[in-house]
Amino acid sequence: MSRSLLAVLLSASVAVADGPFAPDAKVEKLAGGFKFTEGCASDKDGNVYFTDQPTDRILKWSVDGKLSTFLDKSGRSNGLCVAADGKLWACADEKNELWAIDTATKKVEVLVKDVGGKLLNGPNDIWLTPTGGAYFTDPMYKRPYWKRNPAEQTKRGVYYRSPKGELTRVADDLTQPNGIIGTPDGKTLYVADINAGKTYRYAIQADGTLVKDTTPFCDKGSDGMTLDDAGNVYLTSGAVWVFDKAGKQVAQLKVPESPSNVCFGGKDQKKLFITARTGLYSIRCTVTGVGSQ
Repeated sequence: MSRSLLAVLLSASVAVADGPFAPDAKVEKLAGGFKFTEGCASDKDGNVYFTDQPTDRILKWSVDGKLSTFLDKSGRSNGLCVAADGKLWACADEKNELWAIDTATKKVEVLVKDVGGKLLNGPNDIWLTPTGGAYFTDPMYKRPYWKRNPAEQTKRGVYYRSPKGELTRVADDLTQPNGIIGTPDGKTLYVADINAGKTYRYAIQADGTLVKDTTPFCDKGSDGMTLDDAGNVYLTSGAVWVFDKAGKQVAQLKVPESPSNVCFGGKDQKKLFITARTGLYSIRCTVTGVGSQ
């Protein structure tokens, strides 16, 4: 099969006339040959960072369409998020830590290494608040490279790191918290319970604590998540699922490989990037992303 024919086949997608995707938009494969892609997040310029966790790398897809390795030996990073100051925050799963990486110097600062002297289960996904705080999920996925006991925490929880560096567990009633994203006004947090097959919505309080809605936001779990400026929530579970702010499904996007994470990027933040197993994909949208930065 020729490369051109293969590219056409890989770009094929379900019809997406409804929802946030551009008319006649198709899923495009940007790069492949990875082991397991995850954690995509874009900076203010629209460059997209993502991880290939089994090979211990963070990669970068630039706005001019060039792929490069941003960081080798990335602490087996999984979920990523870019801070207002441009630093790349990473859920560094190798030693169950939370990192901040200077994108200019690539210097690593370990922000969280334990909780009360006990290791986290393994930070998985992260969202940074407009005021400098951070929420991250801490499920349990036992890794073959760990040199530790399976779990030192009694709960699989959601943590809040305040702008002052204080760490608090703010949710511990989920079976396997995974994807997480918040609204740009800092008032609402979405957290997916991937094992339970549900996503929950929380009201963020002034002190960083959470108040959970009495009913699930939707009956769909997720790995990674993002948001657009219309308030739509994008979930990844076998496909990309889009729900409006009321929790009603408005679109489903099939991808050649099962998606693990999503973010908006590109110069205008109107391109949805999708990490999916061995590849990185994208599709044009009519909306603008707000959940990646």
